[in-house]
Amino acid sequence: MVQDPVDPDISLAVPAQRRELREHPAAVLAAISLGGACGALARYRVGELLPHHGGQWAWSTWLINVSGCLCIGVLMALIDHRWPRQRLLRPFAGVGVLGGYTTFSTAAVDVVQLIGAHRPGPALLYLAATALAALVAVTLGSVATTAALTRGRKGGVS
Repeated sequence: MVQDPVDPDISLAVPAQRRELREHPAAVLAAISLGGACGALARYRVGELLPHHGGQWAWSTWLINVSGCLCIGVLMALIDHRWPRQRLLRPFAGVGVLGGYTTFSTAAVDVVQLIGAHRPGPALLYLAATALAALVAVTLGSVATTAALTRGRKGGVS
């Protein structure tokens, strides 16, 4: 029996979505937890490779958030076009791995630290560059992956 895919982004105001969470809580929570641990370890490693000190441009945080957004764009396109029935892929890879990997809360702390170091110009630039690059990355990942998958289907590749 093929089960419907699980969507971890539920609205508790919608009865059908509340039921979805009740029917699969252990599997979804386990997938998110395992993925989150993997993502957090990857983020920690990038932070070790590119350390920064408060009051400076946080390249590691910026790189983590932008690359994570690129990956989420790719992942969502793959799930939509190739693996729509893989019910735990999105909770594991999207919510867990990439949710644990990206760290927009740390980006906000980096902005506050730049302001605290009396560098409001770089703080504003960092804030804008993070948001803009993240949006461009997720869009690029989604659009490029969808185009590649569509082109592959037209060429006879499935």
